[in-house]
Amino acid sequence: MSAPTPEEFTDRLWEEIVYIGYYLHWSFDSILELDHASRARVISEIGRINSLLSEGGDVPVPRRDGFSIR
Repeated sequence: MSAPTPEEFTDRLWEEIVYIGYYLHWSFDSILELDHASRARVISEIGRINSLLSEGGDVPVPRRDGFSIR
C-alpha cells in the first residue's frame, strides 16, 4: 500500500472542514486551528450524535452540573 498523495491529504482536510462547518457552523479559521486529533474527535462526536438521533435515541445535553438526557 502506498502513502497518500498530498492531494489526498488536502482532499481529506477539506472533507473535515466542510463536515464540521456544516454541523457546528464554526468558522474556517476556527476549524483549522484544531489539530488533526481534535478534528477527528469532533467528527466522531458529530457522527455519534447523528447516529443516536437517527435511531430515535436521546442525546446528552451539557449542563453546568453534568449531563442530562432530553
